[in-house]
Order: sequence, then structure tokens, then C-alpha cells
Amino acid sequence: MMAKRPGGKSILANFGSFSEPEAAVTDFPAAEVGLAAVQPLPRVGAGVIGATQRSLTELREERDRLKALVDAGGAAELDPKLIDPSPFPDRLPDDDDRDFEALRTLISDEGQKVPIQVRRHPLSDGRYQVVYGHRRWRAALDLGIRVKATILALSDVELVVAQGIENAARQDLSWVERALFASRMDDAGIKSRDIRAALSVDDPELARLRAVSRSLPTEVIEAIGRAPKVGRPRWTALAVAVGSDASALARVKNALSGDKVLGLPSDERFKLALASVKKSADRPHREMKLKSPAGQIVGKATFSNEDVRLSVANGHAPAFSAFLEEELPSIMERFFARGGEV
Repeated sequence: MMAKRPGGKSILANFGSFSEPEAAVTDFPAAEVGLAAVQPLPRVGAGVIGATQRSLTELREERDRLKALVDAGGAAELDPKLIDPSPFPDRLPDDDDRDFEALRTLISDEGQKVPIQVRRHPLSDGRYQVVYGHRRWRAALDLGIRVKATILALSDVELVVAQGIENAARQDLSWVERALFASRMDDAGIKSRDIRAALSVDDPELARLRAVSRSLPTEVIEAIGRAPKVGRPRWTALAVAVGSDASALARVKNALSGDKVLGLPSDERFKLALASVKKSADRPHREMKLKSPAGQIVGKATFSNEDVRLSVANGHAPAFSAFLEEELPSIMERFFARGGEV
């Protein structure tokens, strides 16, 4: 084990090797691609150390061990086709590709200045997995060029901690992306203390992240997207609404269907989803007048969370009953085709 290094830097500062922003491409000479120097990161609060429930000595030992792995890693130029994404996805697609296209153009014009971090694939010889630097890897793949990479020997736990530290330094994951990251680490059997360390959160915040990811199906979160302007309170409100109303999830799915909705920014898609679960609470009991084409009122429909009732004037009741009996199978088929639930 490496000797402990004196000084009072934060845990994130001492993990500087894991914290190179993808957009930073001008401050690293080619001679330093193996382990690029970075500026010290902002000091992190005591919550990070408290969240891991480990002593300062243990944290320093883990830092030194991971730092030794970085120092021993070799800089290489790899075929991007031999690289797979991280087994713990932490990002949802951006609303548009302008930032990625700008990065790809920059790498095409000036070359890749900052290497990505990869580990050898634990199951496939000759392949690798991205620790971080997914956008640079994608750019190299699109451009058909080799990608500069530092190869590390990392376990799953070390990978997610490194990945989480890099994201904490850049602070560009949305709240729900952090919830999905926590969920995927849970699914992979990563211990809670390591999830807290990767996300730099305490127990209560991890509990909130888990509550949302468990109440909302992954496909619904992915349909909404990153929603970068939506924070914990509104995601929690949506999760609570879905968990407390058996019909709410169907309304959310219906609100998110359609090509026009998919073309909206993710923050707008979230607003539609939240509005769909609020409708029932805001209008628990409402009536609709049933009118003939001439405008004559012939009956009414009453809607509530418990049931739907129709009443039609005597003169129209027999014919309307026969019509409704004939049309109901088709109506039910359309209802379930749109994701309805009983």
C-alpha cells in the first residue's frame, strides 16, 4: 500500500485523477496523457465522510489504493469498437445533441487532449468498459479514430466510486439521474456505504433517491428524461402521487405518449406527467352535461375516483343503452391500448 500523504485536502481533491471534465481539452500537454494534472476541487462538506461511516484513516487508505491504481495505469490508444459503456449507466439522453456535436467537431479539428478512463472488461477478454469519458469515446467512435485511454484495474465498487466522484466534481447530473444511478448500483449489489460515497450523499438523501426510483418505473423516468431544472421536491411529489393512486401511472404513461410530447424538452415532459396525476386530486368529483347536436341537454355523466355514472333522459335512454352496449367493447379495447389499468 502506498504511504499516506499528509495534508488536509478533501476526499474529492485527492481523487483528482478521476475528475477531468469532458469539455476541458486545452490544459493537458500530450506528455501528461497518462495522468493529467487538474486543479484542486472545491472542499466537500463533512456529510461525505459521515455518509461512508468510515474513519478518516480508512478513507485515506482507500484513496491511496485507488491513486496507486491510477499511477500504475497505462496510457494507450484503443479501438473504440472494443470499448463498452459503464455497466452502471448514470446518464439519460440530452434534449439535443448540440453539446456533443461541438465536442466531436473539436476533437476532429484539434485531436483528443484528455484521455478517457477504462477498465478491462471482467467477462470479455480484449474488451474494455468506460469508467468515465463516455462522450469522448462516442466522439471517437463516430469519427472512426482511436481513443486515448488510461487503463485501470478496478472492481465494480471502485468503478462506481470513481464514476461518482467525477460526476460530483462536474455537478452536471440531474437529480433523477442520480436516483437512477443509485437504483442501478442497488440492483448490482453495491453496498449502501459505497453508493453513498459514489454519490456524496447521506442516509436520508439516499432514501429519497431510492423512494423515487422504486415508485416510478425506469421506462417512465426514461420517457421523461433528464429534466435538469426539476429537483427533488417535484420528483418526490410525482412518485408519491403514483404510489398513492392506482390509476395515476396509466395517466402518466398516457400523458407521455405521442410524437409531439417526445419532441418536447424533458422539463416540459415532466410538467405534463405531474399535471396528469394532479387532475384527479384537483377535481375529485365533476359532472359533464350530455347534449344533442342541437344543444339540447339529454343527460349527464358524473366522474369520480371511485366510479363513472351516466344518466340519460327517458326519451333517449333505450336507444342510448343499445348504442352504448354495442360500443363498450371497442371503448375498452382503446382504453387498454393506451395503457389503462383496472
